Amino acid sequence: MIFGFNTDIKHEGTVYHVQSEARQQEKLLQTQVFLRGRCIGKRASHYDGSSAPSAEVPKTGEAGLSEPQVEQLLREQHKLVSDAVKEGRLETILDKHEAPEALAAVKQLDLQWMNASDVFPDSSLLLKLLVTEAGAAISGAKLVSRLDRPEQKPVFNEVLADSEGKAELKLNVDEAGMASAAVLVQASHQGRTVTRKFTFKKSAD
Repeated sequence: MIFGFNTDIKHEGTVYHVQSEARQQEKLLQTQVFLRGRCIGKRASHYDGSSAPSAEVPKTGEAGLSEPQVEQLLREQHKLVSDAVKEGRLETILDKHEAPEALAAVKQLDLQWMNASDVFPDSSLLLKLLVTEAGAAISGAKLVSRLDRPEQKPVFNEVLADSEGKAELKLNVDEAGMASAAVLVQASHQGRTVTRKFTFKKSAD
């Protein structure tokens, strides 16, 4: 399983969210830039060598790359776009050949965290999630989670969304050890994926 990358970058007082993911069915590495929740541009490259928009993300010439190799290519593309945001030259790095209406026509998954204010109803961590596409619930989407905590091995879990696009990820972890933890969740359905990173903050007394 190739997890994507998510980074918030502030430039001249504006916070951009850069999200990269590998769309494995299409052998496509896709990086999207969001501003206040709206996608303002994308950059994509095929990792089977068929077409790469820039020489900075090289063609592989091979379709049978290993997951670590694909993940490294995705990491490089994510850094390429992230650096462009930091340096104020985002318009130079996004794919220019796709018209806005073409970008809007690409189907995208969305993953929402529904119980951010109540994640420990008992002694376990519970994430209630909703998978949608253009506002419609996605039934049967697969969700894979990875819990990362300092100096501990990652904890993985996998569930399927129900007919309403809802899924519950339950992890047997103690609330006291979650102050510096993060959960990475990847939802996938029919070759499309979305990755979100959820972090936890201790509420004020």
